[in-house]
Amino acid sequence: MHLKYGSAAEPVSRLIEEFHKLPGIGPKSAARLAYHILRIPESSARSLAEAIIAVKEKIVLCSVCQNLTDNDPCAICQDTDRDHSVICVVEEPLDILAVERTGQFKGLFHVLHGVISPMDGIGPDDLKISELLERMKAGGVEEVILATNPNLEGEATAMYLQRLLSPLGVRVTSLARGLPVGGDLEYADEITLGRAFEGRREV
Repeated sequence: MHLKYGSAAEPVSRLIEEFHKLPGIGPKSAARLAYHILRIPESSARSLAEAIIAVKEKIVLCSVCQNLTDNDPCAICQDTDRDHSVICVVEEPLDILAVERTGQFKGLFHVLHGVISPMDGIGPDDLKISELLERMKAGGVEEVILATNPNLEGEATAMYLQRLLSPLGVRVTSLARGLPVGGDLEYADEITLGRAFEGRREV
């Protein structure tokens, strides 16, 4: 059932409703976006629609690191200039972009796609942890950097991973806490995140 937005025509009401489903978009923002779409040229609207469809049709998870990619394995995993002996574990694909902006890290990544959160019904089996352990078994990894967010769920996930990884004979480190507690990697500035990498410590 579609929500009703004043006297807006049905296609406009539907568009507002769809925008309202997006995270962080309230009713007013959804209406502003919808009316912006109405004002732009048809070619721009079609370009936006095609970009959305292309993302759904062409983007897959990298079979190695679980990052979003249109080629499998992804460009980072295929890059022979990167240090394949070091893996940085992050919560979400956006965190990779934040780390890459620092220019401080030249290893590989692994994306968990979430954190352990019993309150939300998310356990270890819901994350890409088994895929990380498979990479460990393949050999060649000397260090795993746990770069989960510095909040309760992120710390709990890091502790869980540390208990799994330490017996495997790899060095397990975490980012130095130049990052603010309760903050997310994607919002950290390059300097703060870069210093956190430089000052990482044993777990």
